[in-house]
Amino acid sequence: MKDLEHSMKGLLEFAIDSHGGLERWDAFTKLRAEVSIGGAIWNVKQQPGLLIDKVFEVRTHEQHLTVTPFPTPDERSVFIPERIVFETFDSTPVATRDDPEAAFAGQRFDDPWDKFHVAFFASEALWTYLTLPFLYTYAGFACEEIEPWRESGEDWRRLMVTFPDRIVSHSKTQITHFGPDGLMRRHDYTVDILGGATGANYTTNYKDVQGIKMPSTRRIYAYDGAGRKVPEPVLVSLDFGKLTFS
Repeated sequence: MKDLEHSMKGLLEFAIDSHGGLERWDAFTKLRAEVSIGGAIWNVKQQPGLLIDKVFEVRTHEQHLTVTPFPTPDERSVFIPERIVFETFDSTPVATRDDPEAAFAGQRFDDPWDKFHVAFFASEALWTYLTLPFLYTYAGFACEEIEPWRESGEDWRRLMVTFPDRIVSHSKTQITHFGPDGLMRRHDYTVDILGGATGANYTTNYKDVQGIKMPSTRRIYAYDGAGRKVPEPVLVSLDFGKLTFS
């Protein structure tokens, strides 16, 4: 058991150090990310092009995220787990949905979304993505190193992570793959609000952002019963522009 505990701690520490270190991460409280989000999911949900050329502003140590401009050129969306608010740039509320996750109940995969659905899905997803792997050091996360995975000519070490109830994310249990350099290669999950649809999130084109290693491109695919990527279609694409910590 001690060897297992050491192994678990070893992979997370290796990954954290490879991405810039916890001391550097903890020096910041916010991240501003320019991003365009595409992929097949938005056509399925009848909301194509809605997340092109947006600015996501993330509080890195609490679940709070804004998307600007969204859903109109004169508004932004504000996400906290229990609420989505559309507001003007001077913080005047325009529309609110409480308990936004409940609005997905009973939906089928091909049912259309409204703009609140889009805001919730994109916000809870990006908050997780943009805080990894440092998120796994926060209180309440349980990590276990599992058997490695061979892909793209590399052996990737894998961390299975159980999320605490207070964090809203795709699913309770997620798996992150790390390459020999300690950087994330792939992040696997199922998406509860999409009926358990699978997601394999590939992280590429890393940049050094104020001492933190951040991927500037992500491509998300389904995966099959053996864990293999289903190459078509690209479900979600994320292309990041300037990233700024503060």
